Amino acid sequence: MTIQWFPGHMHKARLEIEATLPKVHVVIEVLDARIPYSSENPLLEELRGTKPCLKVLAKSDLADESMTARWLAHFSQEEGVRAHAVTTDDVPTIRQLKQIATQMVPERRGRTIDIMICGIPNVGKSTIINFLANRKIAKTGNTPAVTKQQQRVSIGDSITLVDTPGMMWPNVHNVRSGYRLALLGSIKETAMDYADVGFFAARFMRDSYPDRLAQRYELDELPDAELEIIEAIGRKRGCLGKSRLIDIDRASRILVTELRSGQMGSLTLESPESSRRERSETKRAIAEKEAATAEKDAKRKKRFRDKQRAKRKSQEMQ
Repeated sequence: MTIQWFPGHMHKARLEIEATLPKVHVVIEVLDARIPYSSENPLLEELRGTKPCLKVLAKSDLADESMTARWLAHFSQEEGVRAHAVTTDDVPTIRQLKQIATQMVPERRGRTIDIMICGIPNVGKSTIINFLANRKIAKTGNTPAVTKQQQRVSIGDSITLVDTPGMMWPNVHNVRSGYRLALLGSIKETAMDYADVGFFAARFMRDSYPDRLAQRYELDELPDAELEIIEAIGRKRGCLGKSRLIDIDRASRILVTELRSGQMGSLTLESPESSRRERSETKRAIAEKEAATAEKDAKRKKRFRDKQRAKRKSQEMQ
C-alpha cells in the first residue's frame, strides 16, 4: 500500500510553516509514542534546520513504557533536541512542556518567546495546546486534519504558540511507515484499505505480541498466515457474509479499531534500531528511484533529439 494523502490545506500549511519558522524561537513536534519514527515529518526536519526542537511523545499511555524510555534516550542524543513523553489526561505533565521549551532558549529569558507546535494529523496536538493555554483554543477530534489553518495563541508568561495544521508529507516512501500511520489513524479512511491494513496489523501482532492477539480473540491456536488470522477473528466476532464466508473487510476493521484504541494493550510498533535500518533503506530506495527516473528521462530526451535529427536530415535530402 502506498500512502499519498496530501490535501490542499496541507500544501498551504507547509508554505506557511516555511515562512514562519525563521520568526520562531523553538519548535515543538508532537509525535505518536507508538510510532515515533513514522510520525516524524521529514519535511519539518528539513525546514527547521538547527532550530531548537522539543519532541513530545503523545499518547504514551498507549505505548510500551520500556520502549518509550528508549526513544526518549534516542532523541536526547540529537543536537538541539529534547524529548518528553505525555498522556492526554496528565495535565501537569503537559504544562511542564512550556517550561522545558523556554529552557531551550536561555538567551530569551525575560523576553517574548514564539513557539511553533507541529505534528502529523490525529496525534493529539490540539489537546496539548488546549491544556497549555488552559482554555479551549484548538478543535479536537478522532479524525485526522481537524485543524485547517495556522493560528497564534497566547499561553501566558510572554509566550505565544503558533499552531499549525496537522501536516503529512506528499509521499510516504517507507511502506512500513505508511501502514503504521494508517493503522493508528493518521490517514483518512478514504486513503487506505482496511483489509490491507488489517493484514499488516495481523502480521505485526503475530510477530510482536502473539499472546495478546490469541487472548483478545480467544484463539486456542494462532495461525501463521495473516489471512487465516483475520478469518479466525471474523469467525469469533460473527463477521459472516454471503454463503457464510468471512467478511474480510469487516474482520479487519475490528482488528484495526481495537488495536488503535488500546484494547490490545500498550504497544509500540517500532524501535530506534529498526528506525535506523528503515531510514537507511528508504534513503537508498529513494536514490534508486530518482536514478531510474533520471535515466528514463534521459532516454526520452535522447529519443526526441534523435527523432528531430532524423526529421531534419530527411528534410535536407528532399
